[in-house]
Amino acid sequence: IIIKEELNYPNSLGLLYSAFTYFLGFKVNDGEYKMMGLAPYGNPIYKNLIKEHLIKLKDDGSFSLNLKYFNFTTGLTMVNSNFEKLFNCKKRNENNKIEKIHMDLASSIQEVLEEIVLKILKYAMNKYPNDNLCLSGGVALNCVANGKLKERKLFKNIWIQPAAGDAGGSLGAAFSYLYSIKNFEKINSHFDKMNGSYLGPSYKYDYIVDALKEMNAVYKIIEDNQLYDYISNKIIEGKIVGWFQGRSEFGPRALGNRSILADPRNINMQKNLNLKTKFRESFRPFAPAVLEEFVDEWFEFDGVSPYMLFVGKVKKNKLLSNQSLLENGLGNINN
Repeated sequence: IIIKEELNYPNSLGLLYSAFTYFLGFKVNDGEYKMMGLAPYGNPIYKNLIKEHLIKLKDDGSFSLNLKYFNFTTGLTMVNSNFEKLFNCKKRNENNKIEKIHMDLASSIQEVLEEIVLKILKYAMNKYPNDNLCLSGGVALNCVANGKLKERKLFKNIWIQPAAGDAGGSLGAAFSYLYSIKNFEKINSHFDKMNGSYLGPSYKYDYIVDALKEMNAVYKIIEDNQLYDYISNKIIEGKIVGWFQGRSEFGPRALGNRSILADPRNINMQKNLNLKTKFRESFRPFAPAVLEEFVDEWFEFDGVSPYMLFVGKVKKNKLLSNQSLLENGLGNINN
């Protein structure tokens, strides 16, 4: 591994994004995906203000942060009072109502992040031409930015490690030791060695049954040859299913082994899942799951996305009309 170019602390795209996460009342290193989910509800009206005052951006994507507005280098908070004055807005507390300005700020920093990522990668592609791109780091978990990057078709193949945040550093350390120090031979293969990212613990049948008995749970055992029809029918009835199988996923995304399953055709399902099952903000999105061979039928998306790391557009013929949404009680619609 040879470092060609780098940006050093405190000039960090992740820290810039986390500063807005903090300002909008979400937890740093945990709530960034909440802000990403909030962004589509706002308008990027503060984008130029961010670029004029908070960050000095060059054409090659390199940048420097204006530390006049930040506090993370010397204090215990991400931003200071200058940040509040710039946007004429106080930091939101976690339990406060989310206002329009919070949505607009989320939308604005999301667009700034996307612009910088694209500038960096255009520069990299021109200077170090390659069909393949590998991304890691917390910012690589921003699936909206990843989706827009994929749409540009700058690279033939894009690989993003599914635990791209700090946790994934453990894999990098292990591989670095094996290949750089122990000189293990690398195996070239198109097969996904992450095995679906199912690298966590699994539990045997007897262990699960004993645990259910110990907690006096109400349960019913259904054989596999009947289970899938049973679950499918429950989902069709509008029930919400907790799906637990095999080894757990490594990374922040639930990928089918520790997932919540529900019928996306139910117009109230997103709100019900968020408020009644996940106990979280009603705007938070859920990912669709389709068989690989049906991706092209449902989405404007080239390839596959096994790790929930790309956002693609739903095909127009699969969308409900605005009138249908209004009739089903969603109120104002923002396309």
